[in-house]
Amino acid sequence: MQRFMRVAAGTAALAAGLAAPTLARAADGIDSGHTAWIITATALVLFMTLPGLALFYAGLVRARNTLSVLMHCFTVACVSSVLWIVAGYSLAFGEVGGGIVGDLDKLFLAGIDVDTASGPLPEIVFVIFQMTFAIITPALILGAFVERIKFSTMIAFSGLWMLIVYAPAVHWIWGGGMMSDDGLFGQMFGVGVKDFAGGIVVHATAGVAALVAALVIGPRNGFPSTLNPPHSPVLTMAGAAMLWVGWFGFNGGSALASDGAAGMAIAVTHLSAAAASLTWMGLEWAQHKRPTLVGMVTGMVAGLATVTPASGFVGPLGGLVCGIAGGAICYKAVTTIKFTWRIDDSLDVFAVHGVGGILGSLLVAVFALPSLGGLGLGDGVGVADQLTAQASGIAIAVVWSAIASYLILKLLALLLGLRVDPAEEVEGLDVVEYGERAYDFD
Repeated sequence: MQRFMRVAAGTAALAAGLAAPTLARAADGIDSGHTAWIITATALVLFMTLPGLALFYAGLVRARNTLSVLMHCFTVACVSSVLWIVAGYSLAFGEVGGGIVGDLDKLFLAGIDVDTASGPLPEIVFVIFQMTFAIITPALILGAFVERIKFSTMIAFSGLWMLIVYAPAVHWIWGGGMMSDDGLFGQMFGVGVKDFAGGIVVHATAGVAALVAALVIGPRNGFPSTLNPPHSPVLTMAGAAMLWVGWFGFNGGSALASDGAAGMAIAVTHLSAAAASLTWMGLEWAQHKRPTLVGMVTGMVAGLATVTPASGFVGPLGGLVCGIAGGAICYKAVTTIKFTWRIDDSLDVFAVHGVGGILGSLLVAVFALPSLGGLGLGDGVGVADQLTAQASGIAIAVVWSAIASYLILKLLALLLGLRVDPAEEVEGLDVVEYGERAYDFD
């Protein structure tokens, strides 16, 4: 999440997107307007997971697994919240330790009280805003292995993944680590990675982890020929609408200020979502002779994922291109992964979030140019320089997420096992794992 940092008392806010994405530690005065907006944005981002993502995913599975998806999302929110306070925040935003991961000086939020400032914000507000990102990122991965994973394994994987994969990725880009302007990338390429709200940090890492998880855990029974269609497009649409609204806090809040930059981020976010929805609908209509509600809202999510890394750097043209490109390319990715690669990434996490986040992270190198309505790449930085930094950052994050996710899953396979018994999978996880039902079938 590219930061608009204040680095010394009396200095003006640095130009949007050009500041090094390090956690500000200057003793600037806390601004009540900025603080109020980030508290609001924090609520919006949590709303994306609870209930937005939970309902979006729940509508896509069989009726007998509805409650299990809701349980997974709610549990991940709780686990990630605790782990973020205990160690995640320190690993992500602690002092730079070689550019790889933060130190442990802020374990249990040591040294943070109501008067501690992070630029114009109380640091505790910055902590909880970042916590909502640490909640939704592992929650995205849940869509890859719905209807078959053990509940205990899901809990362990989500918690370990957040600490081992997500927190270091945050540090690399937003915490002053190796991919920042002041880190290794700044020295090598003359510029750091531009990732305003998480195209790499959130969507690429989660998408790749989802693909690996789908491969390691294996497909659902009957994949791909005999799987049931989504049991409730109504729930899915309701969840998608909540995601769309919550994304204003996700991207707009990443400006860390209540200003025009936040307003532009929200504007291009909305435009991209709308354009991607229409693009997906048009492609589906042309291919299958009818549009679907599930397809249209999936396109919306693809557009939002694609514009996320670019939202603080591009103008309306960039937002429109992100939406159209994200809708079209993610649409193709869904069918390729499921029916060409035959990988049961059940709810298309990699195809939508992974592909969208990677695509948007590359597009920002072009559409941040002032000639295309963007805010610029920085003094002396050309498209080639920025594109090289973006591609390198994507490659490192993708490889790290893939390797770490694979090792975590293999360890859990030995300790806990990965999936429920075949008979239990047929019966559905709601009754088998929790003894409850989302619906009364009698």
